[in-house]
Amino acid sequence: MKSSFISAYTDLADLLSARLGATLALIEAVQSDSELLAATLQAATRTAEAITQGGTLFICGNGGSAGEATHLSGELIGPFADKTRPPLPAIALGFDTSAATAVSNDFSFDEVFSRQLAALSKPGDVLWAMSTSGRSPNVVRALETAAARGLLSVLLTGARHPELPAAADIVLAVPSRETPRIQELHLVLGHFMCEVVESCTTSADPLE
Repeated sequence: MKSSFISAYTDLADLLSARLGATLALIEAVQSDSELLAATLQAATRTAEAITQGGTLFICGNGGSAGEATHLSGELIGPFADKTRPPLPAIALGFDTSAATAVSNDFSFDEVFSRQLAALSKPGDVLWAMSTSGRSPNVVRALETAAARGLLSVLLTGARHPELPAAADIVLAVPSRETPRIQELHLVLGHFMCEVVESCTTSADPLE
């Protein structure tokens, strides 16, 4: 019994080491991806500019990406690092259960984000749409609605696919097709963008 436990522990330790190694390798790949880095800086500064001008940030995603949407909106409503600043306007779509179930039942789950976005957004707002594949139908519809309503849209996705939606203004494509690793890097990039937004909204000279 003891020996089998030790053997299983060794296997798990190897698995943990492999997973950490995969994440580190992906971080290095992101660090060397000049296109992704430039797009992330653009998304961060343009989001900060929109919020300083009275815009609202909307965030959406499915499954684990939905969890990240609420995580990131919480970083802006609550403090990310600066507990002295006022709350910033950020809304994770899909978490009004009555609206989400009504839309899904009466129309389609494909409309669950887009209909809320159409009801709540205005030109000059921002959408961060999170989809590891980049092709989730309800995320694509949200991007299309954002374009139609004059929002800046940022798609956080995995390795670029030829069928990525054309409606996204900025694409942050993490160079991986492994869902857990993509989501880990989405959170890293999302935290960076929240830090930039927080810094710019408390600076005497935003974006200078």
